[in-house]
Amino acid sequence: MARNLLIVARPRETMRTMTTTRPSASPDTVPAGPPAPTPAATVPPHLARVRRRTLALLFGTQVIGGVGVTLGISVGALLAARLGGAGISGLAGSSSVIGGALLAIPVTRLTQSRGRRPALALAYLCGAAGALVVVGGAALRSVSLVLAGMLLFGGGSAAGLQARYAAMDLSPPGRRGRDLSLIVWATTLGAVSAPNFAALADATTRPLGVPPLSGPFALSAVAFALSALTLLALLRPDPLRLATPAAAAPGTRRTGVRSALPVVARRPAARLGIAAVAVGHAVMVGVMSMTPVRIGESHGDADVLRVVGLVLSLHIAGMYALSPLVGVLSDRLGRRAVILGGVTLLVAACAVAGTAGHDTVRLGVGLVLLGLGWSGTMVAGSTLLSESVPPPDRPAAQGLTDLSMGLAGALAGALGGFVVHAAGYPTLTLLAALVTVPLVALALRPVPPVEEE
Repeated sequence: MARNLLIVARPRETMRTMTTTRPSASPDTVPAGPPAPTPAATVPPHLARVRRRTLALLFGTQVIGGVGVTLGISVGALLAARLGGAGISGLAGSSSVIGGALLAIPVTRLTQSRGRRPALALAYLCGAAGALVVVGGAALRSVSLVLAGMLLFGGGSAAGLQARYAAMDLSPPGRRGRDLSLIVWATTLGAVSAPNFAALADATTRPLGVPPLSGPFALSAVAFALSALTLLALLRPDPLRLATPAAAAPGTRRTGVRSALPVVARRPAARLGIAAVAVGHAVMVGVMSMTPVRIGESHGDADVLRVVGLVLSLHIAGMYALSPLVGVLSDRLGRRAVILGGVTLLVAACAVAGTAGHDTVRLGVGLVLLGLGWSGTMVAGSTLLSESVPPPDRPAAQGLTDLSMGLAGALAGALGGFVVHAAGYPTLTLLAALVTVPLVALALRPVPPVEEE
């Protein structure tokens, strides 16, 4: 009997040991790496072929779409300033951000009902229509029409965001991050190269009667239309319809952004994460959107687009080129350390750009620092937020983060034009630096470990 009791006691001892030695989760600690995929997670050969073809197609259309988006962003503020003055120049970028956020609602619904292919095509076609409306507004010298076109132009950005999710539809667990990063890198390639095409597009379309500074939007319309038609023709079969249907089942529980408010409010780490994303984006958009106007004060039409294109290319490279390294530092040094490092770079960027005068080289250095700082707050803040809330609440919390980021960027872009008009570009950079003070205070506060639920 003693032998039997010993046999029964050992499993209990083992279970008790496993329970008491499980490490607790912390917002500043993450596993060393993703778990190795099990054999069951291997993609069948026919789905693997579809996945590779889908990734190649999304990569190509993302490069083309990135060119279209960045062309419009690079000259939108300049066009608005020429038509209505510097005071409303920031509304161009804000309109695009707001339009992209609003278009995400019907695009998401169409994705759930019909799949990725028609939803991505719809977003790109809205962007193309918006670009043509901007060209028409420039021809009529109507600021209102230009801003209305920029709302629809945001469809190009909405399509780019949705394409990242499409890249993961058929990915096994061990490849999801890699497949997502491939599409992000594709966006970078298009965005970095696009501003340098602005002057060429403007010069090429002038003989066709296209107004000055609106030629890049004509090229954007072509890029968006090409991406939409390519996806409609070639994105078959639809990756979402081939993926596991559990998440899209009719009875699946879906929570809105509002449900994330109490979840984030109860967790200091989640509040820090969402604040880092929103504040970093606001500072970046506010300063970046007004820098082309600053450059335009000392350059004529002959070379302003070339100079703006070069400076914005350096800025976008700072935003994305080192993002993998930022992710590694976030894992090794902790989220708060990288957030504080990002804030330091944002403040340094404001100092360099704000004191540059009309020195194009110093403005370029300032915008590179601005991009690097944005990368730090975005990567570390997003990761901290995601790991600080329970898995069932993560989609809603991430949606709240994206909404806050979009609204913060739109507000900063709109107010930036008025600040530059009233007090000048150096005052804008000073105010942008001061916006980071509450974030620094929040990041320096001790963050307790996250309680598991």
